[in-house]
Amino acid sequence: MNLKEAYSYSVQFLEKNNVDEADFKALCVVCHVAGIKNSEYLAHINDEIITGRVAHMLWSLKDGEPLQYVIGKWDFFESEFYVGRGVLIPRPETEELVSLCLKNADVNKKLVIYDLCSGTGCIGISLAKKLPLSEVYCIEKSEKAYKYLVKNAKGVDNVHTLCEDINDNIDLPKADIIVSNPPYIKTGDLSSLQSSDGLDFYRLINSKWADKLSDNGLLFLEIGNEQGKDVSSLLTNFKDVKTVKDLYKNDRIVTGIKA
Repeated sequence: MNLKEAYSYSVQFLEKNNVDEADFKALCVVCHVAGIKNSEYLAHINDEIITGRVAHMLWSLKDGEPLQYVIGKWDFFESEFYVGRGVLIPRPETEELVSLCLKNADVNKKLVIYDLCSGTGCIGISLAKKLPLSEVYCIEKSEKAYKYLVKNAKGVDNVHTLCEDINDNIDLPKADIIVSNPPYIKTGDLSSLQSSDGLDFYRLINSKWADKLSDNGLLFLEIGNEQGKDVSSLLTNFKDVKTVKDLYKNDRIVTGIKA
């Protein structure tokens, strides 16, 4: 079966099984198996493809597995990051967090940066690549997520990965920038979890991590759509606290300077 035939079959299979975005997901699957970019599809439509791998991935999509997990990696801010069960999938909105950090970072200084609740490491690693003089500490407590963090950080020499809980005392040099996309979902929507307003990590960052910033150190936090005012009011150890909207005009980032 060639690439064109595999794509046509994949679209039909996904549509028949009511999988949304069948065209896009079919293209991602066949191009991934073929080892090419989606944009290169037309140049390779007659190439032979391993149909067994395609079938396995299609069935995973049918069973509800996210496309990113099925493929095993996803694009984020000019790089690919390995993803899978146990780690959050990098989102486009988080690229805006990285861009804002870079806009405010002094590229000529040897900055120390913490990426708290790092997950895949997409934030910290992206910053490290753009700020080669910096030393970036990516901290993640989940062992499942940490495996992806280590894999993604391979070859990026100015990234330091730590499998640690940010509740604990971690011996680190003073930071110039703290950035974090912490778990911020309200667990009232998730009946299996203990009750939480989704602000616990922000409280912790304010109470425990502000002192780890150097004078006038910068804070960048991703937030949920409706958390701008609540998170801003919690950051009592910071000044010039501001809320920044994303491309969709939703509150998405809160920034501050160590008071």
